[in-house]
Amino acid sequence: AVCQKLALKYRPADLPEMPACSFKPEEYKGMSKEQMMEIRRQNCNPVTMKITYYKKPVFIHQGYMQWLWDVDGRRYLDLFAGVATVSVGHCHPKVTAAVERQLKRLWHTTNIYVHPTLHEYCEKLASYLPDPLKVVYLTNSGSEANDLAMLMARLYTGNFDIITFRGSYHGGTQQTMGLTSNSPYKYPIATSSGCTNTMCPDVFRGPWGGSHCRDSPVQTIRDCSCAQGHCMANEKYIGQLKEMFATSVPSRVAAFFGEPIQGMGGAVQYPKNYLKEAYKLVRERGGVCIADEVQTGFGRTGTHFWGFQGHDVIPDMVTMAKGIGNGFPIGAVVTTPEIAACFARAFHFNTFGGSPLACAVASSVLDQKNIPIDPHNGGLVISALPNMVNTIIQFNSFKGVTGIPDIGWFTGVHVNYYNLNWWIPTQQTIKEDGTQQISHDVGTYLMTEVAKLRDKYEIIGDVRGKGLQIGVEMVKDKASRDPLPPEAMSEIFEDIKDMGVLIGKGGVYGQTFRIQPPMCITKNDVDFFLAVFKTAVHSYMERK
Repeated sequence: AVCQKLALKYRPADLPEMPACSFKPEEYKGMSKEQMMEIRRQNCNPVTMKITYYKKPVFIHQGYMQWLWDVDGRRYLDLFAGVATVSVGHCHPKVTAAVERQLKRLWHTTNIYVHPTLHEYCEKLASYLPDPLKVVYLTNSGSEANDLAMLMARLYTGNFDIITFRGSYHGGTQQTMGLTSNSPYKYPIATSSGCTNTMCPDVFRGPWGGSHCRDSPVQTIRDCSCAQGHCMANEKYIGQLKEMFATSVPSRVAAFFGEPIQGMGGAVQYPKNYLKEAYKLVRERGGVCIADEVQTGFGRTGTHFWGFQGHDVIPDMVTMAKGIGNGFPIGAVVTTPEIAACFARAFHFNTFGGSPLACAVASSVLDQKNIPIDPHNGGLVISALPNMVNTIIQFNSFKGVTGIPDIGWFTGVHVNYYNLNWWIPTQQTIKEDGTQQISHDVGTYLMTEVAKLRDKYEIIGDVRGKGLQIGVEMVKDKASRDPLPPEAMSEIFEDIKDMGVLIGKGGVYGQTFRIQPPMCITKNDVDFFLAVFKTAVHSYMERK
């Protein structure tokens, strides 16, 4: 097959071939690797060298869908998507075509003029969110969106204090650095005051956790004796939140920021009802609830288009970036008309926010995601009118009807503006790429298969996540759950790269491998990764 050259100097005997790829990259004819590294050291921000992955860095030249090629023509399976940013695939042909069309029409103007792409996109994006989340502010990044949400929360409530989880990441500006609770991302200067970090309800690493706490295909290895529908861990973590309210903040607060699943923190999930109870406590104290969907949004969790929907809550604000533009710089805050009204007290201007080019890209990205969940791997496709977005429909009344499967509850209904088609046969072509469906099916398969490796290898402590927002936490041993040391993590990490797969790292102690690929990967890709990961872990254990 074309493009089968791997990033390998050696091939373990039991490692399968990398899945085929018919795309042929251009031959690289640019500057040398040595020259790039010299410029990186001399002319780029010094932090660039600090954050460079791998002892032997990867020099990326070109990408297509889930694949990346380096300057030597080696191909890699990209399971990190430029830090969970490339959502529908590198250089996706339809998104690329949308960019080209807009580039020929209009690159830039600002919101002082009225241009159609802004309004078309804002209407489309708002249609993906439940009432009353219908007012859109466009930015250029997630940090910018979270910074803006902080300002709006304080203006609207008249309060100042904002609560976040320990281990969270919400941005790197001086304001959002206060929200972020992860030491490597904080500088020894005064950052945003009024930000308080509460205990993260981590049911694997935290003091409490059991065997059915989280909404994931894979549960922790911890035991518990909780009765069905009761979670002692949730009660304990909510108790910690109440204690924080009693000791660390005023009686009235501005906001609570929470990622539905932590990203940089290592795909940490909370007990099933935690966010619902936390939102209630925050609102009782005058605060608004903000869902940071920078990494979990746009179908990545599989079962829902937005991560917050998996917690059965509706936030007062939603912030988003990364996957919104498939790698193009754009972010957004979506809120209610009531909260938005407070922002009109002064002028707020963003030169590049909502540019024609950004809106054209983001609109095209949404088009590739427009497909609902199929609980039976192709059993049905559902399209609904716009006012049915994100509703919950019970199909149990259809039991026994010929040709209609018994699917129980189906959540996260998505919009197709021009059709109202129910129970379409499996053979009918679904609209566009169906990346949310891929996230659900392929992500669930990946997690359940890695969980089998967890049961085999002592250093794989936890496998967690939803859809294609996945974390694999590495430990010294399962009894202590102590983090695997950085040197050991780096050995495994480097071996995985050398065998042709790129993943990420996260967690407070850098102990979690992050898997957040473009949402176009296949089960064949997953099988290749599983073989690579197993080989890397096994090799480390043998060296150990």
